[in-house]
Amino acid sequence: MARDDDDEALRARLDNLSGALKAQRQKPGATPPQGGGEESRDGFGSAMSLGLRAASEFAAAIVVGGLLGWQLDRWLGTKPAFLIAFFLIGVVAGVWNVIRVTSPLSRARTPVKDVPNNELPKAPAGDDEDGD
Repeated sequence: MARDDDDEALRARLDNLSGALKAQRQKPGATPPQGGGEESRDGFGSAMSLGLRAASEFAAAIVVGGLLGWQLDRWLGTKPAFLIAFFLIGVVAGVWNVIRVTSPLSRARTPVKDVPNNELPKAPAGDDEDGD
């Protein structure tokens, strides 16, 4: 008898929870749960894109610096001097590019073409510089 009461109480709680979940899903402003939804995959793709861009910027800077140093060494007849110097400059430039690409400030900037005309900063009122 007590077992039947427990089963009925559990069934009522389950039905109540199912109804609450259906109501929550049908709300127009409801956000999907994080973890396996479309937004989660989009965030992963964005992070993967940012990582690949940072890696390619780093590798490109090193390769360009190394090639410039190697070519200068061939032209000037100095074997490893310019190769080493420009390789190190390429490494520094690569690190600088990775910092620039991954910094939140550079990703938060809105290009001017995306800003509506009424939100652009206005020039201060006053005389023109050219005196027309």
